[in-house]
Amino acid sequence: MKVTSLRPVPIMRLKNILRTANIFVGLVLFISCQSIAQQATSDNALSNQEKCIIKIASHTAQGNLSQLKDVLHEGLDHKLTVNETKEVLVHLYAYAGFPRSIRGLQTLLVVLEERTAKGIEDEWGPEATTIDDSRSKYERGKTILEELVGRPLDGKPEYQKFSPEMDRFLKEHLFADIFERDVLTYKQRELVTISVIASLGSLEPMLRSHLNLSLNVGWQAEQLKEFTETLVITTTEDNVFATKTVLTEVLKRRTE
Repeated sequence: MKVTSLRPVPIMRLKNILRTANIFVGLVLFISCQSIAQQATSDNALSNQEKCIIKIASHTAQGNLSQLKDVLHEGLDHKLTVNETKEVLVHLYAYAGFPRSIRGLQTLLVVLEERTAKGIEDEWGPEATTIDDSRSKYERGKTILEELVGRPLDGKPEYQKFSPEMDRFLKEHLFADIFERDVLTYKQRELVTISVIASLGSLEPMLRSHLNLSLNVGWQAEQLKEFTETLVITTTEDNVFATKTVLTEVLKRRTE
């Protein structure tokens, strides 16, 4: 039996093979890193639905009904359910008042009529479930507020001592009657809230508080920065500048 001897691979050819292999491995790693980076960016970006929530809340709070009509169509096109959209408009009355909320709901009804006339069938989605909790609304609201704040509530601010009624209304109505409803999550409700407060302007202390709550319930710093950029097309330059300034202060303090 004849044994064929193995000839050694020339050095230059071996170097070329190794160089090609290194380039291939590097290319694979680069593509993988880019994919991971793109995924991370995608995960931290606001969704189209979330951007629409910001626009709907902002325009409603300012009474911009013509623009509101357009963004209501946009939100429904991006698959916000009718009940989610309605809940955004109901939620914001606690911060912008009944008149703005009611005008928003009336505008939504017009939009739904237009879409039905065009043969568009929007998904209504789940309605709020019945609250099955035997505790008083004050206790339920206090518990929800502590969840949002991330700590037990010790004492009360001066304005609540001065007006115990306001303390009771906030706990029983805002945080029990409204925040407890499950059509929107805490995250979505805080997004509505900061959109309204930022768009009304001159409410920096409350905006600061709710930006902190937004971070507590899961919004990321990059998402809140994108939130301020979305406001550029819905409210005034002064309001946007104030919001960006407060957010910068909040993020700085959170990192200290």
